[in-house]
Amino acid sequence: MSAICLVAGLLVAPLGEAVTLQWTHSIQKTLWAEDYRLQGDALRLTAARVLGTGAGMEPPPDAVYRDGAWHYTPALPALPKVTLRHSPYVAPHTVCVGADCRPLPAWLPGLPGDTTVDLQPCPPQP
Repeated sequence: MSAICLVAGLLVAPLGEAVTLQWTHSIQKTLWAEDYRLQGDALRLTAARVLGTGAGMEPPPDAVYRDGAWHYTPALPALPKVTLRHSPYVAPHTVCVGADCRPLPAWLPGLPGDTTVDLQPCPPQP
C-alpha cells in the first residue's frame, strides 16, 4: 500500500493516503490547516483553511468564510514533497491522520529539536 510519510533523516513514519497538516503562525498566532492526499508519487493539496488574516496570511479572493475559518482550494500542481521546519522557537507542526492528531515529535520519536521534516510519498521498500 502506498502512503504519505514523515521523513527526517533516518526517521520515517508512514501515515496513510490522506493527512492534514496544521500549524500556528509564529507572529499572528493563527491556526492554518492544509489537507493532502497521495496522488501517484506526489502529494495533492486538496483544501486549506486559515482562522484569520494579517502578516502575509490573506486568503485568496475565492476563499469562503464558514465555521470560523477561511476555506479555499490552492491552485497548485501535485508536489513531490512539503518540507517543514521543526524548531525550538515555535510550536511544532501537528499532523492528523483521520482524528489522530499529534505534533511532529510524537510521530517521529527521537526527532532533533532543530531540523527539517519532509511530508512526502513513502520511500520504496528495499
